Amino acid sequence: MFERFTTSGREVVRGAVRHAEDTGSDTVGEAELLLALLDRTGSPAADALAALGAHGRRDSIARALAEVRRRGGISNADAEALAGLGIDVGEIVARVEEAHGVGALATGGTPGRPRRGKRPLRRPFAREAKSVLERSLRIALARGDKHIGDEHLLLSLTARPGVAAHVLADHDVTYVQIERALAARAER
Repeated sequence: MFERFTTSGREVVRGAVRHAEDTGSDTVGEAELLLALLDRTGSPAADALAALGAHGRRDSIARALAEVRRRGGISNADAEALAGLGIDVGEIVARVEEAHGVGALATGGTPGRPRRGKRPLRRPFAREAKSVLERSLRIALARGDKHIGDEHLLLSLTARPGVAAHVLADHDVTYVQIERALAARAER
């Protein structure tokens, strides 16, 4: 499937691997794919994100992704739903970190914490990231495209609920808005 990726699509995948390395994650996930997309300039996805104001809120999005990682993958929407049941996720995280250290619940590893055993030579893609890559192919085919570009990866990240979709939605960026921004870019 990787042969169908455009240069910009491949750069997003490589960038996601670098983000996983930077955060100390053992795997590449949705968060790393989103951060790699936010690093882009001059591509369809970058232009769509810029048109929706996401580039200007990159630091806020990165902080939100880091907070989700710290909570073990629990998004703001999940935390709010649990709060409705009387479960304070912030309190649980605080207690776990008090007992086991900061970042104890962090998914995929915690920066600055010593690791046991060897680090993998290549970071594998987590199940949800593989799903994003597969979905990007389906989206490209549905749109009549013969390639997979960064725009397909962005659409795929927001097509279904997940960490990236929730964080982007919290920053007023949705699948429908991305489709519109991409259509407006194509008209130019």
